Amino acid sequence: MKLLVSNDDGIFALGIRSLANSLAEAGHQVTVVCPDRERSATGHGLTLHKPIRAERVESVFHPSIPAWACSGTPSDCVKLALGALLDEPPDMVLSGINHGANLGTDVLYSGTVSAAMEGVLEGIPSIAFSLSSFAVQEFQPAASFAKTLVAQLSAAPLPEVMLLNVNVPAIPAAEIAGVAMTRQGLRRYFDQFEKRVDPRGKTYYWLAGEVIEEVNEPLLESAEALKLKGTDFDLAWFQQIPTDVQAIGQNYITVTPLQYNLTCAVGIANLQGRKFYLEA
Repeated sequence: MKLLVSNDDGIFALGIRSLANSLAEAGHQVTVVCPDRERSATGHGLTLHKPIRAERVESVFHPSIPAWACSGTPSDCVKLALGALLDEPPDMVLSGINHGANLGTDVLYSGTVSAAMEGVLEGIPSIAFSLSSFAVQEFQPAASFAKTLVAQLSAAPLPEVMLLNVNVPAIPAAEIAGVAMTRQGLRRYFDQFEKRVDPRGKTYYWLAGEVIEEVNEPLLESAEALKLKGTDFDLAWFQQIPTDVQAIGQNYITVTPLQYNLTCAVGIANLQGRKFYLEA
């Protein structure tokens, strides 16, 4: 398969080298286009008010892999690759392997997920891979699963264009409990802004905080819920599917299908009878 690989941790990150090299060694035609430095938590930001530069990078990846370091965001990298650097579209866009999990609402901030979502916006199936630890440096179990998953999807393609958000527990391969199909959970943070003063006496703030893993989840209220309520699909069964936050805590690799349509269909239905007015 022709694969475009990007990330948000930058061109020299161990995660992207592990992913790209494993796939190249498996016989895939891999191209890397990723940021020239870490661009984590940039979301789906684009560079519009200054030029984007891309430089070829040698001797970082497998010899068969052409690679570019881009001055822009992860989404810029995929856009630039598809619009200018590649001669033809890839069969799949891959992002990662991210250093740290992208679970639940993390996907709204994640540059890793946004790079993959850019592929979906262009009609290309995409996968985002993340390792659920910032401290662990062993990416091989995640890279091995990525190789297996790409082979499976090559043999049996996805029924429609979507993003698979994959999180791999940061444990030895022998301790991984299996692979779980999951739904997106909730992962909220207790935000803390540390107030500091720079050498010139100016005040600045440094965002920190802790993850709140245990969050009570409301009943499923989304466009998907509204669609499912109008079918024979068992919605109660769907809501029993574990969330990515729950399953990763049980040492499962999580695979969560995502889409870019954030319309609250339930909200549209609930607001049908309400009238909004322009100020007189």
